[in-house]
Amino acid sequence: MPEYGRAVQDMVDHALTIEDRQERQRCANSIIGIMAGMFPSQKEQPDFQVKLWDHLAYMSDYRLDIDYPYEITRIDKDKQRPQMVAYPKGNIRFRHYGRMVPDMIRVAVDMEDGPERRQLVRLLAVQMKKDLLTWNRELYSDRKVADDLAYLSGGRLNVSDGDLDVTFAQAPGGQQAGVQNRRNRNRQGKNRRRF
Repeated sequence: MPEYGRAVQDMVDHALTIEDRQERQRCANSIIGIMAGMFPSQKEQPDFQVKLWDHLAYMSDYRLDIDYPYEITRIDKDKQRPQMVAYPKGNIRFRHYGRMVPDMIRVAVDMEDGPERRQLVRLLAVQMKKDLLTWNRELYSDRKVADDLAYLSGGRLNVSDGDLDVTFAQAPGGQQAGVQNRRNRNRQGKNRRRF
């Protein structure tokens, strides 16, 4: 068990080689004391000692012949490993927009025409504008955002020039502000050193 480290595993392996049962029991008690000392914040938990003895038995592959003070529950090795996470598959047509923007465009296409749909389309266009400014500044234009929105929606969503009226003096998300803050801190640090 990696949380206990190699040294504890070596102690358990040594305990397996001890012939005298009483000496083996004393060695196991010492190992449990060391294992408990590694996690002092958990000592107050009601089943902490039970857990330690279960781990000791597991680390010895249940071959350690001692008198366990608690009933040992077997830890199934197959249950320890979590199942693999299924990652979404599929091709992202415009990577700078990510996976969520095309999904939201599909939602907007399925909505009936009205003020909510127009507001959602406007918000999508503004988000697309932010994404394009962040990742692809050279190709940025309001016309490009409008064309991409029309392309991704199959021509069913269009934006007018007034829908993209949000302007950014710098990259969205405060990236430029973070750079300026770092510069200011560096200047302050240099000034302090001079005096």
